[in-house]
Amino acid sequence: MIRRFGSRPMEILLVEDNFADAGLTIQALKNIQMQHRLTLTVDGVEAMAFLRQESIFHRAPRPDLVLLDLGLAKKDGREVLAEIRADENLKSIPVVILTASARDTDYLKSQLMGVDAYLVKPVNMNDFLNVIRQLRGRWLANMSLPQEVQDEYAAATVHSGL
Repeated sequence: MIRRFGSRPMEILLVEDNFADAGLTIQALKNIQMQHRLTLTVDGVEAMAFLRQESIFHRAPRPDLVLLDLGLAKKDGREVLAEIRADENLKSIPVVILTASARDTDYLKSQLMGVDAYLVKPVNMNDFLNVIRQLRGRWLANMSLPQEVQDEYAAATVHSGL
């Protein structure tokens, strides 16, 4: 059963140019049974337009989480991450890198740029789910929820193993 806590679902921006990888990520999020709304952008330029609510994205919701591939067309994930962290309006959004790059330099650069998590594809599903659960918990903690909803969430999390 999918439960909804708070006034709205979590907004997730997935920035991924490989549709097979995007499908796996979407399925993993469904398996968490977390109320969310996901938007897919396929390159770095499109992702930044979405985040800045430019052009066709002028009414786009502000994401609560960005899932970002590093190897993107037009503007790679490193550039996108740098722009997010340099922008006063965007820098507080949690960013999780989902990439095929296991290079230490990519990992270290991402850490220095303030990434919230770095996962190498093929992503270990348990690691991915743990990261999403932690970020979901942080997102919920930042929401203003009535105490009875917080109590219900805590009880549901313990019983469901989430």
